[in-house]
Amino acid sequence: QVHLVESGGGSVQAGGSLRLSCVASSYDTSRYCIFWFRQAPGSEREGVATIDMLGSRTYSDSVKGRFTISRDSDRFIVYLAMNDLKPEDTATYYCAADLWTCDMANDPKFWGQGTQVTVSP
Repeated sequence: QVHLVESGGGSVQAGGSLRLSCVASSYDTSRYCIFWFRQAPGSEREGVATIDMLGSRTYSDSVKGRFTISRDSDRFIVYLAMNDLKPEDTATYYCAADLWTCDMANDPKFWGQGTQVTVSP
């Protein structure tokens, strides 16, 4: 079992920045593919970014060039740095993990509770 806890959400104005954190309690995140998803009210869940066991990263087209996923050197924390935020980035952001897949089209096995990001115009 992997316990994931997100933090760092908040309210910002358009053009601002936030950094989300995903802490994996007692687990080395480099053993897993770590995902960031988001879901806005009334919308489907959207894959945002992944970082795999070797450190390779993928991003959705909607955030490419603005968001950066990274893993802390101690490997227990994964970050999502979000720059140039837009109102359409408003959503609940979830961290997820899986041992076997790094495909955002699949459903990872382990999920955090989410952190809210609100971007005002």
